[in-house]
Amino acid sequence: MNSLVPRVATISAIREETPDVRTFTVQPDTGSLSPYRPGQCAMLSMFGVGEAMISITSTWSPDTPLEFSVKRVGRVTTALHQAEPGHKVGIRGPYGNSFPVEQWMGQSLLFVGGGIGLAPLRSLINHCLARRSEFGRVDIVYGARTPRDLCFRQELFESWPKVDGASVQVTVDAADADWQGPVALVPPFLEQLRPEAAGTIAVTCGPPVMIRYTLEALKRLGFPDDRVFTTLELKMQCGVGKCGRCSIGSKYVCIDGPVFSCAELRQLPAEY
Repeated sequence: MNSLVPRVATISAIREETPDVRTFTVQPDTGSLSPYRPGQCAMLSMFGVGEAMISITSTWSPDTPLEFSVKRVGRVTTALHQAEPGHKVGIRGPYGNSFPVEQWMGQSLLFVGGGIGLAPLRSLINHCLARRSEFGRVDIVYGARTPRDLCFRQELFESWPKVDGASVQVTVDAADADWQGPVALVPPFLEQLRPEAAGTIAVTCGPPVMIRYTLEALKRLGFPDDRVFTTLELKMQCGVGKCGRCSIGSKYVCIDGPVFSCAELRQLPAEY
């Protein structure tokens, strides 16, 4: 198929994560989306409104439904939030590279997420936990602005902490009357936890300012640049490297990314 022509798909289910984040289960009307890997994205179209590149938050298997967790921030995402099950959308992809999981076998893993940035990490975390014996310890650190803004609560507080050798630490920027957990921004909270850098791969995703300060915190904690990975959130328009909207230096985020090691980021212009 033409990589720029969306396939018609149907929203089969919608789950509310937070007041402005919903997870959409989407099923192509014919066939299925090509096998995708953790970190890849797809373009979702709201016909008559526009399209937006969204991280795939589900983990691929022949029986796993395709899921996108979407924050309401603009015209397309607002229209998507107004949709109901049965609504037709367009989908094309998957696009971009992915997290190099095969290179991490035998290593411990540290995931650091913020807000909706847990969406692409969710795909990766579930991929790794399903292959638990292939990795060392798995530590998940996640934060949001308030308790109401915490995504994927069932996994954060129920399923992930029950996995042998896995830990989950959750913080919020501002507590409410019912919150009993830590209150701190993610980067300083991470430094308080002082995760072990030796033998560990770190992966982070969140708002750009959080990523920036988390990368700095990881460096102070002793994580080498080539063992730290993140995703860039620059605007991707076509997904196939033709429009140039997501170019940084010689790189196109939609083709060369969205996953980059911190070592690769150091070689790019300071636009990210």
